Amino acid sequence: MIQTKPSSQLAAEKLAVNSLAQELSIPVNAISVVSAEAVEWPNPGLGCPDPDKFYPQVIVPGYKVTLDANGTHYPVHVGSDRAIVCHQ
Repeated sequence: MIQTKPSSQLAAEKLAVNSLAQELSIPVNAISVVSAEAVEWPNPGLGCPDPDKFYPQVIVPGYKVTLDANGTHYPVHVGSDRAIVCHQ
């Protein structure tokens, strides 16, 4: 049986790839998805909070996506139609 990814996971992966491509100024086809897992972030900081911001404590469903670009793995946290390249 062939397993397919849910459309929400595909959308999260695409958003993550586009965000990393923009941050690194590289083409999207230079990035590959290593893994993606569904998560529930504890707030809109998506697990990579800005220390200067206050976040309401609401659960945000999303994905933790690991991407590869030029042999380096990058964690990208996705939720609420946005992605954060997490540098922690």
